[in-house]
Amino acid sequence: MTLFSAFVLFAVIWFLTLFIVLPLRLTTQGEAGVVVPGTPQSAPADAQIRKRMLITTGVALVIWGSIVAIVLSEAVGMEDIDVLFRWTYQDTR
Repeated sequence: MTLFSAFVLFAVIWFLTLFIVLPLRLTTQGEAGVVVPGTPQSAPADAQIRKRMLITTGVALVIWGSIVAIVLSEAVGMEDIDVLFRWTYQDTR
């Protein structure tokens, strides 16, 4: 795994994790009862972006580290993946 591919893998995992973390424990302005004029009721009352980014980074590092360890240890290779999807190749021939 090259340095660039490791970075791209981390970026993809980080953004996927962010999209999962963002709506967790979110209190909307409508639920809080204080709607700022010009914003919808579904807007967050307190987004806590810094906290959510730190949580995202921590979880993404754990997931990324696990995937990198598996790839570098060669515990799962292309041959193993090929066996899983062999039926797809046989159907297309």
